[in-house]
Amino acid sequence: MPAADRPRIIAHVDMDAFYVEAELLDKPELRGRKIIVAGEGRSVVLSASYEARADGVRSAMPLSRALQLSPHATVLPPQMHRYRELSVGIMGYFDTITDTKEQLSVDEAFLDLTGARRRLGQPQQIGERIRADIRAQFGLPATVGIADRKFIAKIASTRAKPDGLLLVPPAQRLRFLHSLKVEALWGVGGKTAQALHAQGIHTVEQLAQTPRESLKRRFGVTGEHLHDLAWGHDPREVVPQREEKSIGAEETFAMDIDSDAELTRELLRLGHRVAARLRQAQLNTRGVSLKLRYQDFSTLTRSATLEHPTQSAQVLTQTAVRLLQGLGERPQPVRLIGLRAERLQRDDGALQLSFDTRAAEWLDAERAIDAVAQRFPDLPVAPASLLPREARRQAGGGSKLEDD
Repeated sequence: MPAADRPRIIAHVDMDAFYVEAELLDKPELRGRKIIVAGEGRSVVLSASYEARADGVRSAMPLSRALQLSPHATVLPPQMHRYRELSVGIMGYFDTITDTKEQLSVDEAFLDLTGARRRLGQPQQIGERIRADIRAQFGLPATVGIADRKFIAKIASTRAKPDGLLLVPPAQRLRFLHSLKVEALWGVGGKTAQALHAQGIHTVEQLAQTPRESLKRRFGVTGEHLHDLAWGHDPREVVPQREEKSIGAEETFAMDIDSDAELTRELLRLGHRVAARLRQAQLNTRGVSLKLRYQDFSTLTRSATLEHPTQSAQVLTQTAVRLLQGLGERPQPVRLIGLRAERLQRDDGALQLSFDTRAAEWLDAERAIDAVAQRFPDLPVAPASLLPREARRQAGGGSKLEDD
């Protein structure tokens, strides 16, 4: 059979409770207990063991709410460097299976196994090998979903969790899909599901049997897309490098903040975090977005387009501060603040800031900070203005760099 006509074999590999399982490598005595990985204070849940999930704890849930649901849970602080180290190793392992890998996050990826079949065997065998190798090499459980469509492989891995494997052969594709509720499809969130339910559509089979034109009139192009998915149509291929559409950072405060000075200081910190990630990814940004969440959890965003592409923290911070000032008097104290770089483009190495020599000097200084951080990875760095006052005096007015 010509390669172009050969059915695709796509695996979605998703690590199970990745942060929790990484912690259990060093704390095996906690296995079987209710565990939450989260920062201190008013942070959100980063990961939860399945024992804690049984109490209703979910990722992105405020820690305070999680502890109400699971008061006896053990809360562990995140060790992001440890998770990144494991992630690099796991993604490197995937490269030994196939050269067509699409990493979605630190703990999940799509793998195109079409070309690996002759070398590694049948899809079921390859999936079992991946799970066994990850367990043997890293001590971690992984769930694998395999199908000839990306979105079906993703659904399969979700339904096989935890620590499982589900293969959906092409001949079983529609039977599998049509057994699901519409919420299982990509792109069907809470509001879309409610709108579909209002039309009497509760299952993927009912969605498939609904006339395409009817869905188009009600939902536009989204309706057409969902109809395609309901019939298993998904031409998307595994893309080895997924371009980031935006890069951002945010902070939830331990106490609600109403001080302009404190919010500006936090924007400076966030601006440097985002800019460092832009430079590491060799990206520039043409847009900056500010996010505020108030005491009552209401959230607003404001954005601005930059005159020149940049990867400078100074420009990001100044723009975000102007957006903050443009809001005028705030109705409530601020619970969370975020800064995001949008409209990203590749850095071609040319001077992108403008002819402002001061701006260029600022960027050179930030790149120097990057160099220090690369040479001394255990020494976090940032502008001296972010140091406590006593530390600035000890550093001679700002020659020492430190960050959180």
